[in-house]
Amino acid sequence: MSSQPERDRVAPRLAAFAGVLALVMILGFSVGRTVGRTDGGPAAHTESGTAEDGHGHGRGGAPGDGHDGSSGAGTNAPTGAGEASGLAVSAHGYTMVPEATGFTAGTPGQFRFRVDGPDRQPVTTFAVEHDKPLHLVVVRRDLTGYQHLHPTMAADGTWSVDLRLAEPGSWRAYADFVAVRRDGARTSLTLGVDLVAAGTYRPVALPAADRTATVDGHTVSYEGTPEVGTMRPLLFRVNTPAGPAALQPYLGAYGHLVVLREGDLGYVHVHPEERLAGTAVKFWLAAPSPGRYRVFFDFQVAGQVRTAAYTLVVT
Repeated sequence: MSSQPERDRVAPRLAAFAGVLALVMILGFSVGRTVGRTDGGPAAHTESGTAEDGHGHGRGGAPGDGHDGSSGAGTNAPTGAGEASGLAVSAHGYTMVPEATGFTAGTPGQFRFRVDGPDRQPVTTFAVEHDKPLHLVVVRRDLTGYQHLHPTMAADGTWSVDLRLAEPGSWRAYADFVAVRRDGARTSLTLGVDLVAAGTYRPVALPAADRTATVDGHTVSYEGTPEVGTMRPLLFRVNTPAGPAALQPYLGAYGHLVVLREGDLGYVHVHPEERLAGTAVKFWLAAPSPGRYRVFFDFQVAGQVRTAAYTLVVT
């Protein structure tokens, strides 16, 4: 049997050893947590995927319908949720740089611009989204004169497109694109810049809200009621006197939807589900805020693209 003096000497040693062991375990756990976040956790987040700024550009799909809508990570994830974009000329290190912003009202001209990246050099690599590497939407501040254009890019990163601003006033041009970095990382953005057509500006009042529009003999109506912050379906139907129109794919989809907010011209670009819902084109949209919006629905029939426009009130 050990003597009392021996026990008195051993006890402090055991306590010290237990303390050292506990400290080693704590430090090992902390190091393990830090190393484990090199793949995108809070300690090591990088722009390794698509950095959305709220414009909703992409392919549509209903939450939980097998299109990967629950995670937002699939190629058919629902779009149109989040804040409106296009309010700034620069975001996430990318800047839209126009060569000139002045136009003569009613006279055809050319709009030239580039997109500079975080390194302050022109971006020359863009992902093709819905058949085009960049979509340009132009509209006057009173939400008239809508145009959906597709510029071409020169080798030095300069984009150019023929543009006619029909009436005097202040106009907004939105560049909607996905920039691709050298390491393959993608950044999805909508940048906006103001254009000016000199002359006497006579603003046009926003039309009353209506669910039906008539375009070149086509009656275009929609069903559904958008809500703030909640994805809701919108179904657009195109009819002729003979019955439902034979819709054709346009830019890789059966329709495109641009939603612009009155007041600041906040921009939301939404694409539909890949398949028709019967005869309807189905979108999913969450309104960025209460207010009045102008909705532009692009569709193609018999090789011709047309646009139906609506005023939408979100409460």
